[in-house]
Amino acid sequence: MVRVRLKRTGARNAACFRVVVMDQRSSRDGKAIEELGYYDPISKQEKVNVERADYWKSVGAQFTETVTDIVERVRAGKSLKDRVRKPAVSKKAKAKAAEEAKAAAEAAAKAAEEAKAEEAPAAEAAPQA
Repeated sequence: MVRVRLKRTGARNAACFRVVVMDQRSSRDGKAIEELGYYDPISKQEKVNVERADYWKSVGAQFTETVTDIVERVRAGKSLKDRVRKPAVSKKAKAKAAEEAKAAAEAAAKAAEEAKAEEAPAAEAAPQA
């Protein structure tokens, strides 16, 4: 079975990947049938020959999830640099934020009640014209 997958290149802690067509049984960094492009997650650059990727898809090659995402981004003309990731928020942080919001809402309600209570005696004491 032929797969379109990533082949790691680059130095330690500075990974770069090539998008390659390989036999499923070959090692990750083994000999490739064809190189279709590259993906550099550090500088957020990617380039893929979409025509050749379509050819390999038509002859039955399987694409990995990551390569599928890369090809779709390149096909759509979207840059990886434009992609905005939401920061990960832990469950504890979410619970703490919910508690703070609840406390702020209670404080606002209490302040509104106090303001309303202060207005009521002042309205009664004011002379009617």
